[in-house]
Amino acid sequence: MNEVQTTAATLLSRLKGVWRDIAGSDGAGKVPALAPGLPASDLERLRAQMEACLSAKGGEVSARARAAALGRAYLSLSAEGRVRFLDLLAGGFGPDRGAVDAAAVALASAEGDAARSRAEMELRQALEPPRVKLLTQFNALPEGVKFLVDMRAELMGLSREHPGLGPLEADLKGLLASWFDVGFLVLERITWRSPAAVLEKIMEYEAVHAIQGWADLKNRLDSDRRLYAFFHPRMRDEPLIFVEVALVRDMAGNVQDLLDPTAPLGDVDKADTAIFYSINNAQRGLAGISFGNFLIKRVVDDLSREFKQIRAFATLSPIPGFRRWLEGRLTEGEPGLLTPAEHKALTRVGGMGAKGSLKALLAEPDWTAEPLLAEALEGPLTRLAARYLTREKRPDGVAALDPVAHFHLSNGARVERINWMADMSANGLNQSAGLMVNYLYDLGDIDANHEAYSASGKVAASGRVKALAKG
Repeated sequence: MNEVQTTAATLLSRLKGVWRDIAGSDGAGKVPALAPGLPASDLERLRAQMEACLSAKGGEVSARARAAALGRAYLSLSAEGRVRFLDLLAGGFGPDRGAVDAAAVALASAEGDAARSRAEMELRQALEPPRVKLLTQFNALPEGVKFLVDMRAELMGLSREHPGLGPLEADLKGLLASWFDVGFLVLERITWRSPAAVLEKIMEYEAVHAIQGWADLKNRLDSDRRLYAFFHPRMRDEPLIFVEVALVRDMAGNVQDLLDPTAPLGDVDKADTAIFYSINNAQRGLAGISFGNFLIKRVVDDLSREFKQIRAFATLSPIPGFRRWLEGRLTEGEPGLLTPAEHKALTRVGGMGAKGSLKALLAEPDWTAEPLLAEALEGPLTRLAARYLTREKRPDGVAALDPVAHFHLSNGARVERINWMADMSANGLNQSAGLMVNYLYDLGDIDANHEAYSASGKVAASGRVKALAKG
């Protein structure tokens, strides 16, 4: 069972009783059971139910009953049946093309400001597909917003294989973007006293540094740590995005120390640095709807009020695309990738050509335990990581190639320091050869850094990172 199927199954179990009661509260909500694969014979009954949802007959109670029945039908379908459900919604309930064409002609021939304004309004109304009204009806149901968030997560995967679902996914993204405007979100500090349902979700959604049970979670919520999350009023037990913070002296250089449950408790009165060591987007269905930058700014404000002595706000971040990028350069045999000194050192320890040695050594799971190998690798890997973070771009020539770098640079941070052997977990070694990076949020430079990066892709970096990148 894939991730989307698991999510749907969990949601169905939770909603089965609630939505059954709502669907049964009015005769309009009674729908014959559909076969899981949604064969053609059931498809027409489903179409009739969707049309009934749009008819608005019977008032608010009937509308909620029909929406609940439709939602339960969707969640009961197999993967194949859900594709057919979504395809019907996308293809059968789009804009009326005849009405759109007529409205466009009327706009083109409109004379005078009043007539043009009226024609523009009529064109906007014609372009609004009926499926948007249908999707909006789920907003009134218990956990209906979460249902739509999960539906979009499924659509994002399916639309690659089924391009016809793209317009439906775009409609749903537009709805969610309006509902999840940052002005509607609530920032909460998560503590050991937070509801168990929320703590369980934090453990489930942590994707950067997996939480190893309740003791590990308690350690991350201790007095020298902070954990903040954004919530939506209609998803009170579902964190949207959350950040984990360590209050320390000086800038942290490796995540092993931060996550060590046996490490002594830090003295927050002596802490001068807040390290954001894990930021997680918890809802896949909200991808592309950005509020992470607002989270960081709100947390910085909150910490600044609580701890007047903290002057530095920085991250200890992964470099998730580095290994993949480096192996691509090695496979292509990029000229000049390594310096003469690096060539010499790698050839000596690897017993073959420098690029071949570098590729072979990284493939060895125990290279970190061999001091000579680690010493030979440190120079080229940290230099190339600096180049990757400060120079490598996406096809648009502006955005940083690395997704985490793009996120922090967009928010006005600068690349402050690259840390060797900073994440020795299997994931850390596979993604970035154990390297991590500190992004510094210098409060006086955030706006200027953001403007320069957004306008031209200029990456703010410390002097040592710039020098490292130049080799």
